[in-house]
Amino acid sequence: MIIRKLFKFENAHVVRNCTSDRCKRSIHGHSYKVELLLKATKLDHGQMVYDFGLLKGVIKDLIDSFDHAICFWEHDSQEYIQACKTFSARWVSLPVSPSAEQFSRIFFYLAQQVLASTETQNGEGDVEVYSVIVHETDTGYAQSFAEDISNEQMGVLALNQIEFSEQIQAEWADSAMYEKLKNGVKFQNPTVDLQVKL
Repeated sequence: MIIRKLFKFENAHVVRNCTSDRCKRSIHGHSYKVELLLKATKLDHGQMVYDFGLLKGVIKDLIDSFDHAICFWEHDSQEYIQACKTFSARWVSLPVSPSAEQFSRIFFYLAQQVLASTETQNGEGDVEVYSVIVHETDTGYAQSFAEDISNEQMGVLALNQIEFSEQIQAEWADSAMYEKLKNGVKFQNPTVDLQVKL
């Protein structure tokens, strides 16, 4: 079974080395929609793949980190990177170019890492990320799957290569959340009192 959760954010970027002259040479923005699709072969005690409310925690905070932020590729010019850091309190440094395709891979990877670092408490089964779709516009989107995350031709993704500005970190519910994720500290979902024995 598959469930879908939609997230939205506004973001600015430059996509270097692309064909479109406007995209590769000018800072521009998009109203992004991110569809996170989770799958499982078993339902939890509430008869759900994964409670939607649980996706309002660490995963939501990480995706929201991109809202009203500028994203840049760590291999862009140092002058451009410094300007982004100087003139925007909210910035994200990425190990890949901030295209819709790479955003879909990044959000897949981040959600995958959070789920792997979460101790569930309500009988959840083999919940995993099935796919992530990133809508950059109303007419165009990119979709990634598990095989895209490990595809080195598309760029290697690692938690220590994604850097969030101090302002973004200060706005998280837990300002140490990302450090905990990088260091393998487990997140715990809330416990549940079962009223009906299954």
